[in-house]
Amino acid sequence: MDLFEKSRAERAPLAERMRPRRLEEVLGQEHLLGEGRVLCRAIRADRIPSMILWGPPGTGKTTLATVIAEETASSFEPFSAVMSGVAELRRVVAAARERLGTYGKRTILFVDEIHRFNKAQQDALLPHVERGTVILIGATTENPSFAVNAALLSRARVFRLEGLDELRLVALLERALGRDAEGLLSLDLRAAPGALEAIARGAQGDARRALSVLELAAAHAREAGSTLTLEAVEEALASGTLLYDKSGEEHFNVTSALIKSMRGSDPDGAIYWMMRMVEAGEDPLFILRRMLIFASEDIGNADPRALQLALAADQAFGRLGMPEGLFAMAQCCTYLASAPKSDASYRAFTAAREDIRARGALPVPMKLRNASTRAMGEWGYGDGYRNPHAEGGYAEGEIYLPEALERRRYYEPKESGFEARIRARLAGLRRPAPEADAPED
Repeated sequence: MDLFEKSRAERAPLAERMRPRRLEEVLGQEHLLGEGRVLCRAIRADRIPSMILWGPPGTGKTTLATVIAEETASSFEPFSAVMSGVAELRRVVAAARERLGTYGKRTILFVDEIHRFNKAQQDALLPHVERGTVILIGATTENPSFAVNAALLSRARVFRLEGLDELRLVALLERALGRDAEGLLSLDLRAAPGALEAIARGAQGDARRALSVLELAAAHAREAGSTLTLEAVEEALASGTLLYDKSGEEHFNVTSALIKSMRGSDPDGAIYWMMRMVEAGEDPLFILRRMLIFASEDIGNADPRALQLALAADQAFGRLGMPEGLFAMAQCCTYLASAPKSDASYRAFTAAREDIRARGALPVPMKLRNASTRAMGEWGYGDGYRNPHAEGGYAEGEIYLPEALERRRYYEPKESGFEARIRARLAGLRRPAPEADAPED
């Protein structure tokens, strides 16, 4: 390394300086890199496949790709899915082909944010991955089954990386404080009790963030004295953000957690996940829309007030905005979670829709047709119709479904909340139908 390169390396962020170079330096990911694990065996045997490294930010995707290149003595070619085009990709592939043919040296093509690869780039890369001209290592925070096309995905192994736990993050921070050239040993800092643990908690599994916070807190501590205090750490953490991507997988994960907490009648879990979304910057109207859907899909007639309250919360937020609108949102969220549950209405309409799609437009029985003209009356429209009002409010035994479906049951109320009363009433009204075709529970 010349003096210019050494100076540039010293000015690099701490997270970059502390990046592992060998497999044994990598912290965490034992499910992939522990002795005997599939990826560890592939690296040790120098038989690595094309792969997609999938995981949250700061879990070591780029680091692992560079370590693999070092361990296998492969040429490492980084490629930007955003900045580079097909022409640049062809140049990289041509160089890889010459390198392989002349020196027998393989090329690892590392594509960070591979979920941003456009169709032209993916199509151009596919044959070269298939022939082994390059070994593809893609890195993504997005679910690869959504973000990478099926053809490319079928030619690569997907390895999921996990966020580092607090113990490993503390070990990483201690390593940074104790290293000379790469770390912060020259600052001669001592961490106050709990300071490194606070950084590890705030980093939420992200090693890059943990090291960035340490570097910022260390700069403050160096000016104030020789101790890395909790106050310095808290100040450095204050600019942090929650792990939540409104367009990515974590958006769907947190939304799913909210819905399942409400469905599981846990108002504590529901309000926690709702506030996670709010604090991370989610549009409150999206949350309210999900609660409106939930009120009908998961509560329905077990508590008809649920839909009324969800509509009222939506209207209240429209008038109040933030932050006062949170009162209505919280009231709605905790009510929906606490209410009795029934998906009977949902099951009813989906079962009816399946019959319609399977059987087509079955004819309306003549007795149910409206004889709006004299000719229609002469043709038999409305013949045989029994008016329930003329029979005390209910025409016992009357059939309102098409003949082919006359014994079908779609709506089966549950013994939950108000719907139990509906179930009891219908039990007294419906004619016995022991062979009735009912939707499966």
